Amino acid sequence: MSDFGFSSSSSSSSSSGMNGTQRAELMDQVKSQLLVATLQELLSKMSEKCFKKCIYKPGAKLDNSEQKCISSCMDRYMDAWNIVSKTYQNRLMKEHSNAGNFN
Repeated sequence: MSDFGFSSSSSSSSSSGMNGTQRAELMDQVKSQLLVATLQELLSKMSEKCFKKCIYKPGAKLDNSEQKCISSCMDRYMDAWNIVSKTYQNRLMKEHSNAGNFN
């Protein structure tokens, strides 16, 4: 399992008593929790950054320019996030495959 830098072949003393299925289920749970935490951080950062950029006079409603700014900001933030994520995944895959060549 190369997602997020985890390897399915690594085992710790706490997982040594687990069979393969239990270990796989645990890794799936950890990956799911990490994904949720990552998405929560994404939404939090995006909201914070776009609010600071677009909302000049907080009130009960957003005016048209604020709505357009927020929408555009969120779109750009997501595009940037996707580019960075894909680049990071590609780098991890490349490093993983290069590490296999040295063995």
